[in-house]
Order: sequence, then C-alpha cells, then structure tokens
Amino acid sequence: MRFKSCLALLAISAFAQTPPAWVAKSNQNAQLLINIDAKYSPESAASDGVMGLDAEITVPDEARAHARRDETRVVMKELQSRLATETDPAVKQDLEILIGAADRRIRSSEIYEKVFLPYDNPGSTIFFGVKSLLDDQIAADRHPAALVRLKKYTGLTPGFTPFTTILERQYRAKLTTPGLLGPSKIEVEKDLGNTSAYVNGIGLLLEKYKLQGYGDAFTKLKEQLAEYDTFIRAEVLPKSRSDFRLPPAVYTLQLERYGVDYTSVELTRLAHQSFTDIQKEMRPIAIRIAKARHLPASDYRSVIAALKKEQLDGDKILPHYLARLTEIEEIVRKNHLVTLPDRPAMIRIATAAETAQQPAPHMQPAPLLNNHGERGAFVLPLETTGTGGAALKYDDFTFAAASWTLTAHEARPGHELQFDAMIEHGVSLARAMFAFNSTNAEGWGLYSEWYMLPYMPDEGKLISLQFRMLRAARAFLDPELQQGKITPDQAMQILERDVVCSKAFATEEVERFTFRSPGQAVSYFDGMMRLLEIRHAAEKAMGSKFDAGKFHDFILSQGLLPPSLLRKAVMTDFVRN
Repeated sequence: MRFKSCLALLAISAFAQTPPAWVAKSNQNAQLLINIDAKYSPESAASDGVMGLDAEITVPDEARAHARRDETRVVMKELQSRLATETDPAVKQDLEILIGAADRRIRSSEIYEKVFLPYDNPGSTIFFGVKSLLDDQIAADRHPAALVRLKKYTGLTPGFTPFTTILERQYRAKLTTPGLLGPSKIEVEKDLGNTSAYVNGIGLLLEKYKLQGYGDAFTKLKEQLAEYDTFIRAEVLPKSRSDFRLPPAVYTLQLERYGVDYTSVELTRLAHQSFTDIQKEMRPIAIRIAKARHLPASDYRSVIAALKKEQLDGDKILPHYLARLTEIEEIVRKNHLVTLPDRPAMIRIATAAETAQQPAPHMQPAPLLNNHGERGAFVLPLETTGTGGAALKYDDFTFAAASWTLTAHEARPGHELQFDAMIEHGVSLARAMFAFNSTNAEGWGLYSEWYMLPYMPDEGKLISLQFRMLRAARAFLDPELQQGKITPDQAMQILERDVVCSKAFATEEVERFTFRSPGQAVSYFDGMMRLLEIRHAAEKAMGSKFDAGKFHDFILSQGLLPPSLLRKAVMTDFVRN
C-alpha cells in the first residue's frame, strides 16, 4: 500500500540534531497516531511534514469516520499497554499525552456526529489543500501536486467524486435523522460571503506558481463552488439555526480540546476582575501620553483612538514591523530575557483568502516533521468582511504603538521562537504535535507580551495592556455568549467601546466566539495565568537564584506541555537544578 511506503520515510529525524534516546523512543509511540492522521487527513499531515502525501486528499465519509475512530481505539489500547510497562518518566509522560489526544479525538468525532448535521465549507478545505503546497518555502518539485489535488477535489481524476457532491450527499442523507442540529445561520452566511475570496486565492496561487494546465480544473472548481452555494442557499440556510450556541456538553468538550483547565465560574470571575484591573493600570499611562502629546482628553479610550489615527501607509507596514522586530531582539539580548537564534524571523501580510480563513494576526508554523529549513511566519491581515460581505478595514494593527505587542506575541519572543525552537533544538513529537492546544501555545504568546511590557515606551505599554484587556474580555465574553447571558450585539459594544477595537476586529472576535472556534478565545487568558502561577512558584522556591532568561529557555525546551505537566517539570527539573 502507498501509506506503508510513504510512512517509512518518517524514520528521518524531525530535528536539526540527533534526538536523545528517550525522544526517539517516544517518537515511535507518536508514530502510531501519525499513521492514522496520514491515512485520514493527508493534507494536514503533509503540512506537518509527513512525506509522500502531497497528492492525497481527504475524502469525507461517515464510514471512514467510523473506521478512523476504530483504528484510534486500537492505537489507544496499544499505547495504554506500553504505558503499563514503560519505566522512563519522560516517555511515560508522553504516552499519557498521546493517550489523552486519542481519547479526545474519539469523543469529539462521536459527539459531533450524534449532535449535528454534517456541514462543511469546501472552499476553505480546498484552499488549504492547495495553499499548503504552494509556498515559497516549499520545494518547487512539490508544487505540481497542488494541481493533482485540485483535479481530485473536482472529480476530474477517475475514481474521485467532486468534493462538493460528497458534502451535498452527506447532508441530505442525514436530514431524516431526527434531532440533529444544523449549522448556525451566521456561520452559513459568512461561508457564502467568503467563497469568492477562496476562489480568487486559489487562482492567484495557481498563476503565481505557473502550474501548467490548471485551466480546466480551476474552471470546474468555480462552477462546483457556485453550485454548492446555490445548494446551501436552497437547502442548508433554511434549516440553519438562529441560535449560534453549542449544546453545553459540546462546548465543554471544546474547552477541553483547547486545553482550558479553569472551570467556567473560576474563569469568568478571574477575567472580569482582570479586565477591571487592567483598565486601572492603563489610566496613568494614558494620562502621561496625553500630556506628552498635548491631547485634549486623557482617558485611555481617547488616547488609544488618537494613537490609531497615526496609521502606517500600506507599503510601510511590513518594513515597520521588521524594524520593530529588530528593536525587540536587541532588548531581549541586552537583558538576557531568552536565547534567540541568529537567523531572522519572518513577517508577511495576509492575502484576502488567508484572511477569510483566519482573519486575526497569527503565526503560521513550519512543518514539525522532516523540516528542511522551512520557518514559521507571522501573518498580518489588514481587513475582513462584515454583514453582506462589506469590507471592514482594521485600524488595530497598523499604527506604531501596536507593533510592540503584536510582534512580541506572534514573532519574538512569542510564537515564532516557540515553534521554531521545537524544530531546531528538538522535543518529542508528543510534546510538539499531540500536546499542542491553544492554551499551551497562546499562554506563551500572551506571557511574552507580559514580560516584554516593562521595556516598551508608554505608547507600546498602553496598547499592550489594551490587548491584554482584550484577552480578559475574551475569557468572559466567550462563555457568557454560550450561556446566553449576553448577546453578540452586546459583545460588540464591549469590544468597540471598552476595548477600543475597530468594527472589523470586534466582528472577527464575535465570529470567533460564536461559530469560528467557540472556546478557543478563552485559552489565551487561561494559559498566561497558569504560566504566571508557575513562574511565581519557581521564584518563591528559588529566591535570588531565579533567572528569568534561564526560566524562559527551560519553558521553551519543554515543547507544548499542558500547564499541570509544565509546572511539574519546572519544580522538579528547573528549580531543583
């Protein structure tokens, strides 16, 4: 079988150096789950670095979903058997991570099948399948596989049914099943509004990388997506839910998948208190800025609005961010805050299609397997769309004061350093891939903003606190929206009035809470709070011996451990040594 031949290539080290013996052993355990990913989600697996899958596509099918769960159960049983006899503490810890990941996958697949009608957005899926092969960092000899995928998605390859046809059939087949919930109306309408962005994005990629003979497949794709949108308007939209809220059991599972470990009661209490505390912290800084700039008002809302008026021109945005990155790196090195690599970090502006898929600033990680020098990139969107597809332009990221905290979070010392450190220095695949969740990752990003704040000028401090206030707002708006305590319009008002977000940014945030990824936004606040707890415990135990730079290097060396395991590692391996 093809999977056997391609997966054998995974024996190639994922790291720039030979991994320790325990890592090599742990990676053999992780391979069992990677094999399943490669078989059932080849596009994602290939983007993670699994070799031999460039021409493969996911085939959505209920029987395949059942088969995937069955195979995952078999693997989970094998991992549990290995755990029972394993003596190495680090390998045992990784086995627990792998078993937990397998269990969550099974439960998530089952509950979504039992609760929801099968609904998907083919434009987003196909864009990812094409884009993940068409990139300047990907070897040119891999690019033609994007067209192979496109022909399979559109059914032009013999033996393949058009992706849109499969999705239509799945939806219609489950309509007779009583009690299944349709997608939310706001999600469906947003997907319809994004179709043209995905089509245009795919076309631009095919043209940019000069794939020969893509015309027929691209024309067919446009026809099929247009027909699918007609199907959505006629058959899905009328059955969509006006209520975006997830059933409580589903939302609870979402929080678990994102790594959130506070209870909802604890989280909302802490987040509301933090929101108020941050507002108090912002006031004296805003007063100083207003005085220095001779502004007519000194409340933080007015000062932020004034700073936002100093927008960077389009061709100056990227050079500004690159220059800011250099400033931050100098501060980090001068103050020994964390070890930085000698190579430069990457920052780029998002395309319209990338913005449709991910409308917030984000880090695009490099492949964690079989990495040949590919690096992660901080991707910055400039606009999104609102109701009816109207363009909404951000003013939140393109003024000088904002670049301090965004660069610290997404580039260095935040996510870029976090992900690329795993590749360059080597951690087990369990910790790099299967312990990965939003709390484990975003906690470091927000914590990076926190420890960089003292080195920023007042303007940078104010906006960094504004973004921290946003993360606190997320931690109570997300659950309170799901609980029905507030409405989307009320959430928009808080974000626009109190957090001083643009309409574009507030729209992106409310979409995140309601249908893009309910539960995910909570993870930033959760992760930072846990990291601060761990740091304070280490400082208390070590006293004057505590070294922040060494602490940060140790945190990065652990990969993406959950907070409970990270605390244990810090207190046993860092504090005692």
